[in-house]
Amino acid sequence: MNRSVSNLLAVSLACVFTTWAANNPPAVTFTKDVAPVLQRNCQTCHRPGEAAPFSLLSYEQARPWAKAMKEAVRMKKMPPWFADPHYGKFSNDRSLAQKDADIIAAWADAGAPMGDLKDMPPPVDFLEGWSIPKPDIVYELPRAYDIPATGTIEYQKVIVPSGFTEDKWVQYAEARPDDRAHVHHMILYIREPESHWLRGEKPGVFFVAPKVTDNSVDTSALPSDFLVGYAPGQPPEILPPGEAKLIKAGSDLVLEIHYTTNGKASTDRSKFGLVFAKEPPKERVLTLSATNGTFKIPPGDPDYRVDASFEVGTTVRLASLHPHMHGRGKDFEYRLVYPTGETETILRVPHYNWHWQLWYNLAEPMVLPKGTRIECTAHFDNSPNNPDNADPTKEVTWGDQSWDEMMVGFFNLVFDADLPVKNIFPAAKVAKAGGG
Repeated sequence: MNRSVSNLLAVSLACVFTTWAANNPPAVTFTKDVAPVLQRNCQTCHRPGEAAPFSLLSYEQARPWAKAMKEAVRMKKMPPWFADPHYGKFSNDRSLAQKDADIIAAWADAGAPMGDLKDMPPPVDFLEGWSIPKPDIVYELPRAYDIPATGTIEYQKVIVPSGFTEDKWVQYAEARPDDRAHVHHMILYIREPESHWLRGEKPGVFFVAPKVTDNSVDTSALPSDFLVGYAPGQPPEILPPGEAKLIKAGSDLVLEIHYTTNGKASTDRSKFGLVFAKEPPKERVLTLSATNGTFKIPPGDPDYRVDASFEVGTTVRLASLHPHMHGRGKDFEYRLVYPTGETETILRVPHYNWHWQLWYNLAEPMVLPKGTRIECTAHFDNSPNNPDNADPTKEVTWGDQSWDEMMVGFFNLVFDADLPVKNIFPAAKVAKAGGG
């Protein structure tokens, strides 16, 4: 065979091999391809003691879920992230990269092969028990709460004196449920020394706050400073260096827990952990909200609109957003209306999911000049077509229980640590409801 023929044959074989390789890519395996995707995107929740219903730490745990995982990433149900990508940029965007979704789909289509154990990445060293650094102080329920098998449980509150003789700045805070199956949500409030809120209640014991019986009174506003909360999907409060939340000397902490029954009796002793800033911060963070508790959603209405707004009384920075509704919640939108009249949509959640309630942390905090309004619009589906609707034949109003509704647009504001909080608030907060 002469050299030219030999070279031609070599080129032809190379082309054939290249074409074959392109049409027959290496098999996707769990150890080499899928495990790294799960470590980056899923195992934070899909491991023992966390919010997900099953673990994905090993091949044996993941293999039975291969087809379900393919469907979940194809439909963009997992990892949970509900923001419309056309509005806003967020530092905690958990959307799965398309290449990672393709890996999971290819693995499922190939029959979910395990692969070579030597390709398995080392396990992630998760900090068990807390998602924040080791707390400087932990507030635990004074005793285990007995949860009945059935029935309605009113919000339980416990007042805990902080014992702080000097101001404390909190950089990390986490609400840690003991029995996730029964804890609907938890909130840790700060009651400052001058506050009269719940002053008649005895510290250290469970109690139910007195109800407001006047239906004309809007009870949707936050009763006190919101330090940290928990609901499925809600992350701990993790603030960057130089920012913190303030607990004034002599303050009390009000622990609030909402339990739901599921046919099985249990006990719970949930807790809250705080990590203090190493030095006084330059900026203070405050959780506030635009709320509306005056709505009346008609029976069967599939698209009822409710609006709320908050106007800032001085220049601040907006750091993060957290829409909150219950089972009839359909969609939620945040807009900024600047003093110039310019309007900007900064978050749109077109398919709200009350089973997984996220904070949306802005990639870069936004400066809000004095007079800027944070406007929120929500829609509710009270129709029979909503599978989470407790009863489409009922008019729905504001209420604590899951079959009631709420409309709250939480947000975190950042401002100079020496600025009096009263300067943040406007002369009046606008909140109105409308039908549609």
